[in-house]
Amino acid sequence: MENHIELSCAVFKKDSYIVIEGTQNSGVFFIIKEGKVRVKKEASMQGEKSEILGPGDFVGVISTMSFQNQIETAVALTEVVVIKVMQNQYIGLIQKNPSVAGKIIKLFSNRLRYLNDTLAELTMKNTSEEGPAHLFNVAQYYFSQEQYNQAYYAYTKYFKYCPDGDMIPIAKLKMEQFPDNIEKTPEQDPEQINRTYLKNTMFFAEGEPGNELFIIQQGSVKISKVVNNNEVLLAMLKTGDIFGEMALLEDKPRIASAIAYEDCKVMAVNKTNFELMIKSQPQLIAKVTSLLSDRIWLIYKKLDNALINDPMGRLYNTIYIQLEKNRIPLDGSGPQSYSFSFGWAELFGMTGLPIEQSKPLQQKIGNNLKIQIHEDMINIVSVMEIVRQTEYYRKMDKRDKDKLKNSE
Repeated sequence: MENHIELSCAVFKKDSYIVIEGTQNSGVFFIIKEGKVRVKKEASMQGEKSEILGPGDFVGVISTMSFQNQIETAVALTEVVVIKVMQNQYIGLIQKNPSVAGKIIKLFSNRLRYLNDTLAELTMKNTSEEGPAHLFNVAQYYFSQEQYNQAYYAYTKYFKYCPDGDMIPIAKLKMEQFPDNIEKTPEQDPEQINRTYLKNTMFFAEGEPGNELFIIQQGSVKISKVVNNNEVLLAMLKTGDIFGEMALLEDKPRIASAIAYEDCKVMAVNKTNFELMIKSQPQLIAKVTSLLSDRIWLIYKKLDNALINDPMGRLYNTIYIQLEKNRIPLDGSGPQSYSFSFGWAELFGMTGLPIEQSKPLQQKIGNNLKIQIHEDMINIVSVMEIVRQTEYYRKMDKRDKDKLKNSE
């Protein structure tokens, strides 16, 4: 049955604030009907400029659909008329006008690609690569880490998409050095919607073409990116999450690799089926929008984290972000303790710090008795300890940067 909604309008005078970064999500986003709006972030990345939005653009949709605090500030440059959309009105809106969902998802996809590349460049001090030729670099990295299943997959895809590539001779020599007992990722039937992937097998590797997205029905998936011969962990996804949508929507190579963190059951959706879903399954598309919003929110947080100079500050802030992501209250009103279902390697990978800093940081943070680090679990004995440590390091980072700025 079609959802009937009544949308209202609001007027913002010139120079007034529409949303403010860091404030609580109000459960409403805006579609600009008339006027111009400037969107900016307090902690901008180098080279990042504020964005000017106009009629047909959206304000506050990321925070509203991710149920998180505002990540940007929007100021009216002229008198602005907006259409107000409550979070619970979104399904009815896209049911009535599917093109709105298509535009938002396309916008999110473009934003995610830019942010992922920026995060890789900022954390690894190098630009990321795209295209099938990069499959060789991916394979080389995993081979060097003795993660042979992932390396085998990437080498195989390199042969497929770059049959005349410059690195073919080296790749063939590497393939001859594989152990006999590696678990090779089986070829999946592209016509099969419901699929199973075993732990440590690849769904896809960055650089290869993609024409499917995946919905996790059971298990968890690691999303990572190899840059400058190092691995940046972008996300840990769980049951109900969606991934692989950017290559599907943009007809561009995969920008990251997806690896089964444990045995997984997924539903694979190709481009034709996805376009049908936009028109016929608004609940599913609303979920896709929420998940993409959540991912953008998280990457913005990671970008802010990458600007913290002190490695320990960045590490504590990474834990803080993960608590935020899991919607654990950080004002003392929630649980006193919390456990993450990933270990030190995954936590450190989220920081984007050089691998040589891993061991000393693990030893240093291990001295804090309120944090228990295991191979496959991080146990936070005191959530408020993480809040205190994070606030301390943020304060010190701001002080140091202010000193540097004043001395110039």
